[in-house]
Amino acid sequence: MFLRRIVAWPKRYFSSKSPTPAVQATTPLNKHKRRRHKKPPVDDNLSWEEKVASVVTPLWKLSYDEQLELKQQQQEKILAELSKYLHSQTTSGELTFPVLPILPSPVRDGYRNKSTFSVNNGVDGNPKTVGFYVGRARDGNIVCVNGDHLLNMPEKHKQVARCYQEFIRRSPLEPCLLFHAGGHWREVTVRTNAAGHAMAVVYFHPQALTPEQVALHKAELVEFFTRGEGAVCRLDSLFFQESAMTRCTHEDSPYQLLYGPTHIHEEVLGFRFRISPDAFFQVNQAAAHVLYSTVRHLCVPGSEDRGGTLLDVCCGTGAMGITASPKVERLVGVELIEQAVEDARHNAAINNLDKCEFIPGKAEVVLPGLVPRLSSVEGGRLTAVVNPSRAGLHYRVIRALRNHSAIRRLVYVSCKPDGEAMRNFRELCCTPDPKRKLTGEAFAPSVAVPVDMFPHTEHCELVILFER
Repeated sequence: MFLRRIVAWPKRYFSSKSPTPAVQATTPLNKHKRRRHKKPPVDDNLSWEEKVASVVTPLWKLSYDEQLELKQQQQEKILAELSKYLHSQTTSGELTFPVLPILPSPVRDGYRNKSTFSVNNGVDGNPKTVGFYVGRARDGNIVCVNGDHLLNMPEKHKQVARCYQEFIRRSPLEPCLLFHAGGHWREVTVRTNAAGHAMAVVYFHPQALTPEQVALHKAELVEFFTRGEGAVCRLDSLFFQESAMTRCTHEDSPYQLLYGPTHIHEEVLGFRFRISPDAFFQVNQAAAHVLYSTVRHLCVPGSEDRGGTLLDVCCGTGAMGITASPKVERLVGVELIEQAVEDARHNAAINNLDKCEFIPGKAEVVLPGLVPRLSSVEGGRLTAVVNPSRAGLHYRVIRALRNHSAIRRLVYVSCKPDGEAMRNFRELCCTPDPKRKLTGEAFAPSVAVPVDMFPHTEHCELVILFER
């Protein structure tokens, strides 16, 4: 159904004269940026399972139609603020560009292909409990509860978490709850694909253990998941990362393959992608089809517009650009993480694409020199797609995109449009400002499309087409 809707977009959004009305946002965005909204406290009358569900999947009690309606209203509120910024005379909260109906996820339960389970004190006080947190560290009231009841978790992920809990409870080593307090066993990440393959990554703090001692515990971990009780999980790959930091990249501390293949693979829109332990990939594979179809259509909406270059900023492992590549002559991706660039190049190769180039480095450093080169070589036909983290794009990236007239169409994908992404939207669309070195012609939003990637949660992806 969503494909039929996408095909109809060009007429609808280019001829729209009566944009969808929206309710005025209650909090001005400039104030929103200066303070964090506190989540409502969890009801003490709930069971522990209900408390975790309220934190991880806060919309779990609503029907799916009610969830979609709520998300649609949220996105319209956010975009109404952008409309007010662009058109100061618009004070009624009405949108000045269309926001299409939210595209639903084809799969609503058990859709996550990546889950990370924490280790901490359980309801019974056992510090070797694997699950999800309720409470806050600064308040000293954290309780870890298993996630067997969570609607968005597949059974395979829950099974691995249960087995990992059994393993660490048998281990003589203590869990690492606070780095300065000692302990070793930390969280576990599970990744799966649509074909049923599974990969697990165990995180471990070596503290003062020698490499030989660590090797013994790694061997026990392998034994447990291959020939012990954990063999029921049928893991295809098991990785191990030693780290003294909360989050650590492959470059900082390499992922050690304990057994199995180095990657699992996933397929989206007929393209095959390899997934390494720390590679970014959309957590909802079925909804990724919807999201990437949306992006591809907005980048090149009709067959008459084929050609030119697609510039994929913050390209990750290349999935978004590669799925759009059949509609363009050339794809150029820019990505900070070198492992992701390696994956992107491999993904282009296994899909027999010879018109793709992926460049490692900070986008704010690479783009100022890259964009002029592409616009001159390709005859000025440039389309950009950006999919940054919640931190949004660096102002120098926005400046590079804004100040080169060859880019006439820009597709922005955001999972948090009311955060730093809103600053990016304003910088793309504001009147030329020499003081801020934003001298190029302003973009204007043409259409916005919410895509529900995360059923049962408050989050969704928002795709906005900017044109000039």
